[in-house]
Amino acid sequence: MSEVTVSEAGPRGMVTIRGDLGEIGRIVAGIAGTAVPATGRVESAGARAFAWMSPDEALLMLPPDELAEVLGALNAALAEHHALAVDVSDARVIFRLNGPGWRDVLARLTPADLRPAAFGAGVFRRTRLAQVAAAFWLPEAQVAELLCFRSVGDYVRDLLENAAAAGPIGPRPD
Repeated sequence: MSEVTVSEAGPRGMVTIRGDLGEIGRIVAGIAGTAVPATGRVESAGARAFAWMSPDEALLMLPPDELAEVLGALNAALAEHHALAVDVSDARVIFRLNGPGWRDVLARLTPADLRPAAFGAGVFRRTRLAQVAAAFWLPEAQVAELLCFRSVGDYVRDLLENAAAAGPIGPRPD
């Protein structure tokens, strides 16, 4: 029996923000109600998360019922900047790995360093998951969330479920 359950996280509003984050980061963070994420990090406040994707891209995740209002506020606030805020909620899916063996599940599928010293709370890791692009982070101690394009969602779900069914890898050096 696996010590990890794999499930779809359910609907979540997602806004991709493109622009110089050094210039617009504080504007977006003010609207999001979070801090500005540093490189490779995610900042959370309640049900909202603001994640660094690249030097000119961030992802804001929030409850779907808040999406229209927040997207409108972002577009109004960014109108004077060379920036873009677009709803990508339907283009992406988030999976939850719940249980103490989530590191073992991801270790079977990604080259990312998952040791606790390298990957802990607040880290937002963009990498490959088998053959597709993905990102993951820890919203809770025993929970990892994984983001991928919806077009490969069935493939990713199968990967995660098969890796979870294999059980624990065993002791690893921290």
